[in-house]
Amino acid sequence: MATAGKVIKCRAAVAWEPTAPLKIEEIEVAPPQEGEIRIKVVATGVCHTDLYHLFEGKDKRGFPSVLGHEGAGVVESVGPGVTDFKPGDKVIPLFLSQCGECKFCKSPKTNLCDRNWSSKYHDIMSDPTTRLTCRGRPILQFMGTSTFSEYTVINQIAVGKIADDAPLDRVCLLSCGISTGYGAAVNTAGVTPGSVCAVFGLGAVGLAAVMGCKNAGASRIFAVDINEQKFEKAKVFGATDFLNPKAYNKPISEVLAEMTNGGVDFSLECVGNTEVMRTALESCVKGWGVSVLVGWTDVKDFSARPIQLISGKTWKGSLFGGFKSKDSVPNLVCDYMSGKIKLDEFITHKMSLEQVNDAVNLMKTGQCIRCILNISK
Repeated sequence: MATAGKVIKCRAAVAWEPTAPLKIEEIEVAPPQEGEIRIKVVATGVCHTDLYHLFEGKDKRGFPSVLGHEGAGVVESVGPGVTDFKPGDKVIPLFLSQCGECKFCKSPKTNLCDRNWSSKYHDIMSDPTTRLTCRGRPILQFMGTSTFSEYTVINQIAVGKIADDAPLDRVCLLSCGISTGYGAAVNTAGVTPGSVCAVFGLGAVGLAAVMGCKNAGASRIFAVDINEQKFEKAKVFGATDFLNPKAYNKPISEVLAEMTNGGVDFSLECVGNTEVMRTALESCVKGWGVSVLVGWTDVKDFSARPIQLISGKTWKGSLFGGFKSKDSVPNLVCDYMSGKIKLDEFITHKMSLEQVNDAVNLMKTGQCIRCILNISK
């Protein structure tokens, strides 16, 4: 392409500081270096983790940055040493890398990667190395991706090549939220046929967890949320029972125990709230109940009574649904295109990059499941 090897000037939504509105700026995107790929971003979802960094994490060292990590696009150019990608390939940027060489990548027990940005910089949620600049200042690439930009540069170990006919404005959701919730159920929890499950929080991640429980053969799926307007949407993904914790004068864990003869087999916390994490654990049946932490937070400690675990329950965490990213995302795209998993049903709004602050507000106030930003044609 004519832009290969040159600095590209393009639009991006820059977060200059915590809690402030994002600002549409002209940024410079440097050419890809050794092992890197420059991607034209076509579409991106707005995920709660973007909001977490902007409003909850509040670590000023993580700014200025370009947020966004749930995108899909087309390869514009590749740097030296890149052989598996070429200009024109459809791809999904991945916030979780898979180098294929470290001890974690070589182990079937985990999807972590020692070369991921989070290995050293989880507190600021960005690697200090960046290919983005604005007004003469380096702009951090949030979670190694930065999809609220028309172009971005990413290491090839954090990019998945997908089918040429994949609709980018839908499969972009597989780069975070949907894969995270779905995989937490089918991989991390290991939901079994005929089991009883409870999903706490019915945002996109929680609804994807409901879908995972359904596809794994659960016989009963409790959808738990204080916003009852989300119950109809949960029904679409397979939920069978619906509970609003505020509607009871006792802990919802006790309500679930009474309704299930002692508790559910599997529970998934998809909020990122430490109190809800404890409730989800306490909602599991003793002896074999499994509770999975899925919601992202790193600002508070969590606790539980030891008897909860001594009695035979298991408490687990899940990152990106346990999927090894580069291997799994292309397969998930195929699963969507064959009808095995849903994506369209998560999308409630579509907006332009210039409307990013409206999209952030919709997510912040719980008025949308997923908003897709059309970044470029």
